[in-house]
Amino acid sequence: MHSVLSGFLPIWIITAFGWVAGRFNLLGDQAQQVLGRFAFTFAMPALLFLTMAKSRPGALAQPGVAVFALSLLAVFAAGLWASRRLFRRKRAEQAIGAMAASYVNSANLGIPVALHVLHDTSFIVAAALFQMLFITPLILVLIELDVRRDAGRRLLRMAQLPLRNPVVGASAAGVAVAALGLRLPAEVTTPLTILGGGAVPAALFALGMSLTARTAADPGERAERAVLVTLKTAVQPLLAYVVGRWAFGLGRHELFAVVLCAALPTAQNAFIFASEYRLDTALPRDAVLLSTLLSMLSLSLIAMLLG
Repeated sequence: MHSVLSGFLPIWIITAFGWVAGRFNLLGDQAQQVLGRFAFTFAMPALLFLTMAKSRPGALAQPGVAVFALSLLAVFAAGLWASRRLFRRKRAEQAIGAMAASYVNSANLGIPVALHVLHDTSFIVAAALFQMLFITPLILVLIELDVRRDAGRRLLRMAQLPLRNPVVGASAAGVAVAALGLRLPAEVTTPLTILGGGAVPAALFALGMSLTARTAADPGERAERAVLVTLKTAVQPLLAYVVGRWAFGLGRHELFAVVLCAALPTAQNAFIFASEYRLDTALPRDAVLLSTLLSMLSLSLIAMLLG
């Protein structure tokens, strides 16, 4: 339990600081939007570019990553269906709902948990690579298809997405650097490292500030949150276990890593994406908080049973 708690503690502290700043209006009325846009436009792209540039795309070719990918895609599809059929969300918000149900917090929580529990970050990094290369562009395309309603320009805008969207563009540029085997000079990496270091604190701070505007959810909204958070904290790791053990025959340590990664809570990126595209932020905000709280128990249980 202590190993898991040490990974969660910084998240709760930074989010609490954001709540204090919002509760007492210490940074002004527009601070939440400004912090969210800073994270989306500058800090997150810098972090993603450096992460991709240092990655090994070949790391995706391993059975454990395939199991993680299958469980994530299955739960993503379930979240998309639930948001559309059960809760009647519009297309862009369906993508956010699916993201809340499946997209794991692999960076600022996954890496500390992997260090303390697995004593190895290689699988978490490979899982993060899959999310960044395939799931993030998919989510942004689904959002863009709804937000940009001009059908005549839709295909053109999709083709331009890497150039217009800093998250997708930075990830693509980082992958290109890694694929070409380029070594970036310190003059490039140092400022990007400093800038990228602000991505997680800014996102969590903005998330904390948003809690001051939280209102009581109606029964339908509570049901939606319950479904998506259950998919994230229970269904996704259980599916990863079933597929990993009986379909792929993973060894004990690799199965432990896959299930632990699948059980990580919703990434705060869901809140940042919703905020950037002026969508409903209450759902991803609550999904991040509830899944983070519940995953403290689920991750500890997984560590006891499989570790």
